Amino acid sequence: MLILSAIKRVPDDVRKHFEQTFDEVEFLFCHGMDEAEEYLPGADVFVTYGEDLNKERIQMAKQLKWIMVLSAGMDRMPFSEIDQQDILVTNVRGIHAKPMAEYALSMILQVARNAKMLTNREKEHKWDRRVPMQEINQRTMVLLGTGAIAQETARLARAFQMKTIGVSRSGKSKDYFDETYNVEEINQALEAADYLVAALPSTSGTRYLLNREHFRKMPSHSVFLNMGRGDLVKSEDILDAVRSGDVAHAVLDVFEEEPLPENHVFWDEENITVTPHLSGISPHYIPRGFELFERNLKAYLKNGKLENVIDPKRGY
Repeated sequence: MLILSAIKRVPDDVRKHFEQTFDEVEFLFCHGMDEAEEYLPGADVFVTYGEDLNKERIQMAKQLKWIMVLSAGMDRMPFSEIDQQDILVTNVRGIHAKPMAEYALSMILQVARNAKMLTNREKEHKWDRRVPMQEINQRTMVLLGTGAIAQETARLARAFQMKTIGVSRSGKSKDYFDETYNVEEINQALEAADYLVAALPSTSGTRYLLNREHFRKMPSHSVFLNMGRGDLVKSEDILDAVRSGDVAHAVLDVFEEEPLPENHVFWDEENITVTPHLSGISPHYIPRGFELFERNLKAYLKNGKLENVIDPKRGY
């Protein structure tokens, strides 16, 4: 069995651990797809971020039985071809929870404590104690999605005695949420949102789920934070909601077009904070991803049950 990896900069200790733990398996660690592509026809298992796969590469991979995607979002993968070749797909859903939850709380606190204005005052050498300050204590956070990322964000929010409301397809109760609603009840949740945090993948059910009318349902002091996917809501709807005062601030880590163009209006909008799709970045990301892969590989070799199996027909 050949396990091919196209993940760049896999730590040496991770490589050695796999080679020593699974001596019956051949591992080939490549530095990206350009280096890995020639080995795809002989690979049984492929470890990838997913974005480097296309129809032609899947068709090349005649022996491929399993794709381990070291990402949670897989909206660019050629699932039709993957399904036709009956290839198993798993991902690392859940390993982003800690860094993304920390990102969400850090950004919310920066808005509440007016970090942008304080930074500007510091640059101006201006002592200004009139800079407005807010607390997030006992406010209400509404989260779109109730998966691992949203649950960890809600858990941290509770440290600030925030009320947490989750919105999901099923509306089922989940840990760390005071209330949960299904998508059809979203307006009821939005009316209570001091903070609206989106941590949704890009699927047929989430693309442009939010629109201009949803922002009108929210309190005028509310903050919208999107760290899921940029196609949750149109850029013009966010801009209009901020400029009209329907929401007080938007924190955006994901966008309809990435990288965000240098001349995009978001960069200079005072009440929009732009970050370059880094909410999930962590020095622990690759080790955590390979820890999950190791658990799945042990199960795979024993014909056991794998974690995070993806339905290629649905893409998640």
